[in-house]
This record gives sequence, C-alpha cells and structure tokens, in this order.
Amino acid sequence: MPLFMDIHRNITGVTPAEIAEAHNADLAAQGSYHVKYLRWWFNNELGSIYCLVEAPSADAAMKVHEQAHGLLPDEIIPIELGAANDLLGPDEHGPAVREDHRISTDTAFRTIVFTDLEDSTPLTERLGDDAYVELLRIHDDLMANCLDANSGLHVKHMGDGLMASFVSVAKAVQCMIEMQRALAEHNAARPEARLLARMGAAAGEPVSRGDDLFGAAVNLAARLCHHAEPRQIMVAGVVRDLCMGKTFSFSDQGELELKGFGEPVRAYEVNWQA
Repeated sequence: MPLFMDIHRNITGVTPAEIAEAHNADLAAQGSYHVKYLRWWFNNELGSIYCLVEAPSADAAMKVHEQAHGLLPDEIIPIELGAANDLLGPDEHGPAVREDHRISTDTAFRTIVFTDLEDSTPLTERLGDDAYVELLRIHDDLMANCLDANSGLHVKHMGDGLMASFVSVAKAVQCMIEMQRALAEHNAARPEARLLARMGAAAGEPVSRGDDLFGAAVNLAARLCHHAEPRQIMVAGVVRDLCMGKTFSFSDQGELELKGFGEPVRAYEVNWQA
C-alpha cells in the first residue's frame, strides 16, 4: 500500500502529549478507511508536524484526520519509508515502524535541483572557445562528483547548468552546498576563470516521460534557480520543512512572485558559506 507524509504547518502552543493524543485518535479511526498511521515527528522551532501514513490514497488519510480530530494537514505527499527516516531522522515520538513493513523500493516523490552558470559570454570572449570548453568540462566534473557523493541523478544539461533529482531532500541540499563549495575552491585557485552558479530546488511528485521529468515541482525549482543570484541557493518552503533535524541553515526570503505561479511562493536561502 502506498506511503504518504502529511504536513501540518504553523502549529503553535501544542505539546508532544497533545500530538500523541491526536495520533491515538487517528489510530482509533483509521480502520474504517483501511489506513495505518505509523509515526509522527514534531519540529517545535518550525511549528510543523509530520505524520507517516500507509493509505490507499491521500484522500483516505485526510478522512481519518477529519473524523478523528478535524486537524487537516496543509499538504500530503507520496514518500518512501527510507526517505522519510533519512529526511526526518529517528524520533522518540510515535510508534516505531514494524520491521516487517514492506514497501516499494522507489517513490514518486523527488527533490528537483537546477543549477545555472552566470552569463558565460564575457568569459568565452576573454578565454576563447577552446579554453571555455575545457572550463565547462571542469565544471561538469565537479558537479558530477557532488551528485555521485549524494546519490543524485543527473537528468539533463540545461544550457550551462544541469537538472538533477534526489529521493532524499537532505541529500539534495547537501549536494548543492558541496557544489557551491567546490566552485568556490576552483575560483580561489583560478580567479581569472571563475565559475559562478545559481541554484534552486523544490520537492514534490514530478511526472516522468522517458528520462525527463515535468510538473509543478520541476517548474518551481527552475524558477527559484532563475531568481537566485550567482553563488546563491534558493529552495521552496517544503524543502526547508523536510530538512528538520538537520544542521542546515536557512534564511527566509519571504514570498516571491514567480512567473507561472498564481500565488506567491515562500522561499528560503541555504546558508552554505562557512
């Protein structure tokens, strides 16, 4: 049966005991909908609650919450168990997942990352075509090493950048940090041939077609990358939320008006410079 994670945001004045009580109410109501709520996490700093649930559909999970206590999540996303534990980490709250719980080894949920080099025309004119092609090879090697180290999948080249996907949100953020640091090291060694990249990431359930990915998460990641300044990493709010418990530092960039999105999008900058 599919797994989902529901996300409750902007929760204030609640205690772990009260969340546990709501979880127990879910357990009492779930049988009518063939749903199994497995465990939950609470990030007091962010005011967010995350519930891992096995359900025939997101709608079925929503109905359990509605019947049990009426506290409906802001978002429900498909997820894979290993990714949930990796993203959110172990937590003393909530029951442990059964050891014999069998799930698919893949998931529709992905974190999408875009990178884009700053305007390459002046650099090409200064270095010449051959030297610039060699510089791009160095760039590609640096990016590939970071992807390999963080289990990222290279989807395709995008001009002077790339598109990649990750099962783990945390590894996607770590990969972008390592990419920026690798470029910074290159720039320190070769200031005459600096490579400055902007990066963006979003998470969701993209649509696959062949080896390519499409959908709202892909579009949002691309827009955030385009909005970022060189050397900046911009991520969607869900990426920041799913990195709870990790050591990353984020700066709130407010709500952005992005082309193709009818409502403002909350964005965060990843603070990657030590």
